[in-house]
Amino acid sequence: MREEQLMLGGRVAMITGASSGIGAAAGRLFAAEGAAVVLMARREERLRAVAEEIAASGGRALVAVGDVAVEKDVERAVEAAVREFGHLDCAFNNAGFASSGTALHEMDGELFDHTMDVNVRGVWNCLRHQIPAMLQRGGGAIVNTSSVAGLRATGASAAYVAAKHAVIGLTRAAAAEYGERGVRVNALVVGSTRTEMMDEILRQTPELEERFAAHAIQKRMASPVEIARTAAWLCGDRSSFVTGAAVPVDGGATAI
Repeated sequence: MREEQLMLGGRVAMITGASSGIGAAAGRLFAAEGAAVVLMARREERLRAVAEEIAASGGRALVAVGDVAVEKDVERAVEAAVREFGHLDCAFNNAGFASSGTALHEMDGELFDHTMDVNVRGVWNCLRHQIPAMLQRGGGAIVNTSSVAGLRATGASAAYVAAKHAVIGLTRAAAAEYGERGVRVNALVVGSTRTEMMDEILRQTPELEERFAAHAIQKRMASPVEIARTAAWLCGDRSSFVTGAAVPVDGGATAI
């Protein structure tokens, strides 16, 4: 298939949380759609396995080990993208952290801070360094992972609900600020998805699985690649008039 027929042909994309789940699925999909991908996460061995899989399929992948909550790590990842591939066109800021529905008054400050650091400061750090790189390129597209919990209380912890609301706020603010300069910014309102993080939550609280599936009109959870497909579309030209949106990818959970 010619490069111009691919959704992300010739693009350079940065993906966070890329060692497993939605991020790993996005890495594979973005590469298959023609992008050179910069894979960022904390777990080097897992990242390298994803990168090797992409390379074996004829794609291009760069490993950037780091924590999105640490600004210097994000800065190094963006710099590596530009150094290795010449520019940065799009980003999928997907790294996140969720805890089970601990009652607000029982949650300790350390867990609250960690939830905010990964989910909010992580997106903030990424936007701060990705946007300047895209402005140098003349524009770009960014997708941030929020959640159904970004629109309403879902039974997740209060910290997680607050953090995912904040992701949508950051998305809208950035879209408004940079829209006339060619940078589009959108968020995914993700429903329950069978990721490694979800599996850990279900191991702790197995009774949640039936409830999570019941929330969707389709009465099931998403697979990671179903979420990644929407991120890829938002990063490409086929969504050129979409910005500042909180796009539901939730099996209809927010429709009822």
